[in-house]
Amino acid sequence: MAGGERIFVQAIRRYCASRDIAVDVRAGGWLIAMSRGGTRRFAFGYDIGLNSAIAHRLANDKSATAEVLALAGVPCIPHRLFLNPKLGRDVVGAAWREAMLGLLHGNPEGVVLKPNEGTSGRSVFKVTTEAELDQAAGEVFSMSTGLVVSPYVAIEDEVRAILLDDVPLVVYSKQRGPDWRHNLDAGARPVLLGDGEVRDACAKLAIAAANAIGIRFASIDVVRVDGAWRVLEINSGVMMEALAKLHPDLVQATYDAALDRVFGEERREH
Repeated sequence: MAGGERIFVQAIRRYCASRDIAVDVRAGGWLIAMSRGGTRRFAFGYDIGLNSAIAHRLANDKSATAEVLALAGVPCIPHRLFLNPKLGRDVVGAAWREAMLGLLHGNPEGVVLKPNEGTSGRSVFKVTTEAELDQAAGEVFSMSTGLVVSPYVAIEDEVRAILLDDVPLVVYSKQRGPDWRHNLDAGARPVLLGDGEVRDACAKLAIAAANAIGIRFASIDVVRVDGAWRVLEINSGVMMEALAKLHPDLVQATYDAALDRVFGEERREH
């Protein structure tokens, strides 16, 4: 096994080795072909291929996710989309900056800017002034075709639920580090939640969100703001690198369960 290989790749290797499935790892581990008999399946990035194309695209688009959740009546953090002005006025419109400033002025605690697609909390900015807004927008637009603006909210707790066909296989809180964000890459620490009211509430909300976009295998982040739980985002690619350092057996079992569905070894219950 190659040194420094992602936990995701290692988990797939272990699963396939125990089931006589051939593995061909390409592109530095970002593309994996799994073959047994006449069946070939692929994993790409952190996606093992269980989700439909539309569910995958919705989950990877923060603005689209928020819109669909709102349509379904699932409480969520709003994400307003702004396209890169380099796409042209006919696409973007002429008043995009004024609309962005309107959101800033309408949220005295500030707003958060981040790429419309992407994970791990990269290029996420909290801004409270017009100058900060312009600088943050410029940085995000320099590497993205679109950004989203959300009201800054004081997050009391953040919980991630990893679901497989509406079953919460893993539910953990993100204990924030020195950063204001709860991202694991920013120093947050995963702490498993035992049975109880918080776990039940978060799992129920995550299941409602998954059903709203029709996704089967996903990690769903929910946050508590002013005592109420809301969905922050849905991730189609299930990444458990940080969690695996503390609970490797749980992470392996979770990927195993999902891969069983990929290879048809366990029928869906619904």
